[in-house]
Amino acid sequence: MLDFTLTPEQTELKLKAREFALKHVLPVAAYYDEIDETPLYVLKKAFESGLTNGEIPKEYGGKGYGVTEGVIITEEIAAACPGIATSLFDNSLGMEPLILSENEHAKQKYLPKIANEFKLIAFATSEPMMGSDVSGIRCSATKDGEDYILNGTKYWVTNGGIADYFSIFATVDPKSQHEGICAFLVEKNQEGVIIGKSIPKLGQRCSNTSGIHFNNVRVPKENVLAPPGEGFVLAMKTFSRTRSAIGAFAVGAARSALEYALEYAKKRRAFGTKISNFQAISFKLAEMYQKVETSRLLVWKASWEADNGMDPTVSASIAKFYATEAALEVVNEALQIFGGYGYTKMYPIEKLYRDIRLYRIYEGTSEIQRMIVSGYVLNAYQAVMPALDDLPLHREKDPAEVDLTEDKNSTAWRCQICGHVHYGEEAPEQCPYCFFPKASFKKSS
Repeated sequence: MLDFTLTPEQTELKLKAREFALKHVLPVAAYYDEIDETPLYVLKKAFESGLTNGEIPKEYGGKGYGVTEGVIITEEIAAACPGIATSLFDNSLGMEPLILSENEHAKQKYLPKIANEFKLIAFATSEPMMGSDVSGIRCSATKDGEDYILNGTKYWVTNGGIADYFSIFATVDPKSQHEGICAFLVEKNQEGVIIGKSIPKLGQRCSNTSGIHFNNVRVPKENVLAPPGEGFVLAMKTFSRTRSAIGAFAVGAARSALEYALEYAKKRRAFGTKISNFQAISFKLAEMYQKVETSRLLVWKASWEADNGMDPTVSASIAKFYATEAALEVVNEALQIFGGYGYTKMYPIEKLYRDIRLYRIYEGTSEIQRMIVSGYVLNAYQAVMPALDDLPLHREKDPAEVDLTEDKNSTAWRCQICGHVHYGEEAPEQCPYCFFPKASFKKSS
């Protein structure tokens, strides 16, 4: 039976996250966006409030939350500030390779620390010349005894400048593409780890983003999360569990844009009446609301699949690319409703517009999501309807009244070129519509 209600615990968590967002995130969002800085103390407050690191399994000192709890929290924080939400969520992304790995030693060493201390862990696959193409990694990992030596640069690393640990994906051989990819847990204070300057961005300015350079960084064998050949799979498993959260960012931010536009439309007057009374505006609001609600359902479906041991890859991709594109449409319409005021920094719409634009890019662009979904549709999707060649579409005789299998004159032949159905003991010598010969006909039931 379908059930779209949250459990009492999940409802309590949602309200807790909402209260935190309104009290601690929303009041400082504009200021930190203006100075292009991540408010570390807000991240620490979130940790102290139990709103981060919840997915750490209980055996390592965590709460054992599922993906669903994560997207519930993420939506609420993103509604107040998508940028701060990104930095809060990044611990979930950074930890996922560690949680999914088979390296028990690393789990025992790092997960309890992250659960009990304010520690940040970042995720790094992208490079200056490589984004969505994970198989194109160039950062090198050279075997040295039982250890590995890292050289190269990772880029677009969320929390890269403030994190304590990094989940790093590198390769033993760039030419082998995904077969050479491996993964490591690297500490910030290791010799040879160089943190780049914070990258100036259009939006998401409350979230730190930087590059990380590795200069002969030695990674001991106990910090190998995935040996060569298994790193690519680990990265893909990570994305399949975290992409729905990107959709949750979009839902939260789009919801805020809708709410701001709704309030403005009810107050703003033009031509002697509230602009909400104009059908053009009310229809915009209806479509905005529809997109927010649809996006949330897709995000919840993907998270539900992940929490129930199913492969959420396709659902997560759908949720990610639908919700992120819908969010951009929602905030664009919100700005239109605000008119010139929406284009100014005096109202929150322009910040939401800048913040939301990133969602179509990170953790796999919308184009990559379409490749994933189209690949599934073309190669794995199982159709319910019969093949077209086996679908006679009876128009001349009612199959309920005539036994088409016994009456030779009622045998159906379908032209495989134009679809014409011919009745008779044999197919016609030539199709009367497309003129293809008898061989183009197939006997149908």
